[in-house]
Amino acid sequence: MMIGVLRKLYAFAGAEQRNIRNSIVLLFLYSILHMLQIIAIFLVIQALVTGVTDRSPALQALILFLVSIIGRAIINRFSQLMQTHAGYFMAAGKRIAIGNKLKRIPMGYFNDRSTGELTGIATTVLSDVENQGSVVLVNVLSGLINSIVFVLFYLVFDWRIGLMVAAGMGLYLAVTAKVERKSAVISPERQRSEAVLVSAVLEYVQGMGVVKSFSLGDRNDGRLHEALDYNMKSNLSLEQLFTPYSILQQVVLFTLSSLIMLSGALFCISGTMDLTYALMTVIISFLAFSQIQVLGNATALLRIVDSSMDQANEVDTIGELDQNGRDIVPENNDVVFDDVSFSYGSKPILRNVSFTVKDGTTTAIVGPSGGGKSTVCSLISRFWDVGSGSISIGGEDVRNYTLESLMARISMVFQDVYLFADTIENNIRFGCPDATHEAVVEAARRAACDEFISALPDGYDTVIGEGGASLSGGERQRISIARALLKDAPIIILDEATANVDPENEDKLQKAIEELTRNKTIIMIAHRLKTVRNADQILVLADGEIVQRGTHEELLSQSGIYHDFIAARSKAVGWKI
Repeated sequence: MMIGVLRKLYAFAGAEQRNIRNSIVLLFLYSILHMLQIIAIFLVIQALVTGVTDRSPALQALILFLVSIIGRAIINRFSQLMQTHAGYFMAAGKRIAIGNKLKRIPMGYFNDRSTGELTGIATTVLSDVENQGSVVLVNVLSGLINSIVFVLFYLVFDWRIGLMVAAGMGLYLAVTAKVERKSAVISPERQRSEAVLVSAVLEYVQGMGVVKSFSLGDRNDGRLHEALDYNMKSNLSLEQLFTPYSILQQVVLFTLSSLIMLSGALFCISGTMDLTYALMTVIISFLAFSQIQVLGNATALLRIVDSSMDQANEVDTIGELDQNGRDIVPENNDVVFDDVSFSYGSKPILRNVSFTVKDGTTTAIVGPSGGGKSTVCSLISRFWDVGSGSISIGGEDVRNYTLESLMARISMVFQDVYLFADTIENNIRFGCPDATHEAVVEAARRAACDEFISALPDGYDTVIGEGGASLSGGERQRISIARALLKDAPIIILDEATANVDPENEDKLQKAIEELTRNKTIIMIAHRLKTVRNADQILVLADGEIVQRGTHEELLSQSGIYHDFIAARSKAVGWKI
C-alpha cells in the first residue's frame, strides 16, 4: 500500500520529480558522511584501548569529523532547497491546474458544490502537500535506502549486531505499516473537515453584513461551530490513533538498542568480541536506528498527504465542456436557438425555445422573474450546455467551438458586477491583458468613467477592494462596460445591466451602453421601457417558453404580458411623492 502511495505522490510531483530524485541522492550522501563520524569514533576508541599515544588517530578522527560536519551542512542546505522548491511548485502547479479546470466546467457544478470547499482544497488541503509532500516522499525513499545501507554496514562490523539491527528495523516497519493501514480510514475524514472548516469560515465572513443587520452576532454561528467541532474531532481522532503506535515504535527501538548494548558486553565477556568493538556497540545502540526513525516519522504523514492528493485530484474527474472544440471564426454573428430545452437538475427551465438574432441587430428579452431569461444568456456563452436542441453562432453549434474561441465572440455585462481586488486599470484590462494604457484610458472614456477614475488619488492605479466595494454601483457597472469595450467582441449580452443603477448615474451608463453596443449583435434582458422599445425584436419569455415576439409597436397592439408590462411601467413612472 505504501509503495502505491509513493508512486502516486511521485506522479503528483510532475515537473518537480528531478528535484526529488536529486534530493534523495544528496540524502544518501548525507548518510554516508554520517558514517564517517562512526568511523572517527572507532579510531579514537581503538587508539585508547590499544594504548596508542601519537596524534595520528586523533588527527584522522578530526579530519573525518570535519569532512562529515561540513559535507552534511552543505548537502543539507541543497537538499532542503530542493525539497522546498518541489513542495511549493508541485502544490502551485496543482492550484493552477484546478483554476484552469474550473474555467472549463459547467456553472452548474458550482450550484451543487460549495465554493468554500473548493477554496479549502486549493488552500488548506494543498498546503499539506506543499509543506509535507516532497519532504515525506524524499524521507521515506531515502530512509528505506539508507536503512538498508546501514544494515549492511553493521553486518560488516559484526554480523550478530547487524542481524539485531535488521530485526529492530523489521519490527519498527511492521508497527509503521499497521499505523499506515489504520490512518487510511481516518485521514480522508480529517482532510474533509479541513475543507468544510474553510467553507464555513468563508460563508460566515461573507455573510457578516446580513448577520449584523439582524443583530444575530451571537446566534448565527451554528454551522461555524459545527465545522470547528468536526475539525477538532477529526484531528484528535488522528492523534489518538498515532499516539499508542508511536509509543510502541519507541519501545521497539529502545528495547533493541538496550539489547545491542547488552549483547556487546556479553560478547566481550565471553571473548567473542574485543573491547574496541564492544565499546562501539554502545555507540551503535544510539545511532543504529536514526534512519529508520526518519522513515517512520515520514510514513506517519504519508496517509495525510495521500488524502490531500485524492481530494485535489477529485477536481480532475469533473466533466469539461470544452473537450472536442475547434478554434472557429464564423463568417457572421447570427445567434440561433433551435428547439432548446434545459433543466437545472429535475427542474425544467426552458421548453422548446427557438429564435434567431441576426448579425448586427438587437433582441430584447422580457418577462416575469424566473421565466428563464438569464438562462438564455448563460446557454449562449456555454455556462451550461443545452439539454436538447442546439444553439449556434455563425452557423456553428456553440459546442463545436473551443471555449476560448467562443468567448472571443462574446462580451457580457451582468447586473451584479464583480471586480477584483486589483487596480482599476487591471480590472478594465482583464479581458484583454495585453492592452496598452492608452487603450484602457480610451475604453474608460467611452464608458463614461474616465472622469471619476482620474479624480481618485492614484487614478488608474487605484486599488479597489474585493468585489469593487469601494465604488458605487454605477461606477462598477461602467468599469465593467469599459472592460467589455476593450475586449471589442462582436456579440454583446446585457443581463439587466441598468436594473440597479441610481438615477444620477443612469444617463452616463446609458451613454456607455450606446458606445458598447454600436454596430454589434445585441441580446439584452431589460425591464426599462427606454431600453427595449428600440429593439429590432422583443421576446417575451414566461415559464420557460416564448409566449410573444415582435417589435415594440407590434406587441403593444396585442393583449398579453408585454402590454401589461408596459402599462405597469407607465403607471410607475407617473407616480409622484
